[in-house]
Amino acid sequence: MPLIVLPTSQLLWVRVAALLFTCVAFSVTAHGAWLGHGGAGDWCIFCWAFSFACTLLVLLVELFGLQARAPVSWTNFPITVACYACLLCLSASVIFPLFFLKYQNSSGEARDYRIAATVFSCLATVAYMGEVSLTKARPGEVAGYMATAPGLLKVCQTSVACIIFLLVSDPVTYDRHAALKWCMAVYCICFILSMAVVVLCVGECTGRLPVSFSKFLSAYGLLAAVMYLTATILWPVFQFDRQYAGSGRAPSKTIAAAVLTALNLLLYLADLAYTARLVFVSA
Repeated sequence: MPLIVLPTSQLLWVRVAALLFTCVAFSVTAHGAWLGHGGAGDWCIFCWAFSFACTLLVLLVELFGLQARAPVSWTNFPITVACYACLLCLSASVIFPLFFLKYQNSSGEARDYRIAATVFSCLATVAYMGEVSLTKARPGEVAGYMATAPGLLKVCQTSVACIIFLLVSDPVTYDRHAALKWCMAVYCICFILSMAVVVLCVGECTGRLPVSFSKFLSAYGLLAAVMYLTATILWPVFQFDRQYAGSGRAPSKTIAAAVLTALNLLLYLADLAYTARLVFVSA
């Protein structure tokens, strides 16, 4: 009978810890946290369940030695999963206590479940941070694009955009002016392009582009940075200026969307700087 031997390593134990922490987080939430349906609760459960499923997939593939048969680039897939899981669990660790602990008076048992879910979500975030730290590219090391700083920045950009979508769509806050609709278009276009880069790298399809991958990254990075610059200016003007938004107080979600828009601008500028250094300085 063949034996399956999985060599122990620091990376293995970090992944196992992340698997257990995410499993506990969504299990206790589904069992007794009484969140209701829709909105932030579903997002948090999705973050934990998605991270758990992807980490389990990575562990099973490496357990059975199926890396060569996987239809994706195994130099890019595990770290992409780890980075997404880290950011998703981080967002859940912030959103969950804000929505379900700070402002809600729940029963003692339900509150205990919510506290437990928050604690294990934070532990999962730390575990995924450890995995990213262990698997990212070191200076002078040959690695996949997603293990480099520009690749990790792509993951951060798409994750921040997902949170922005969540904030501006419930309730809808971008349909009052054409400028706000432009901001929403910026979020969508840049998210699609960043996600396309991630998919191309993980699927090993970068060679199928009609132009070189480096030129595509440079043009896209410049376009995305300019577009986000306009959104960073227009969003607060048309959301907070009384001439356009009225005299009411701006909702906290709108303020958070403005902050995350500025954060994504910084991420795109850093990405553009890394890409320019890679293309022009290296050349």
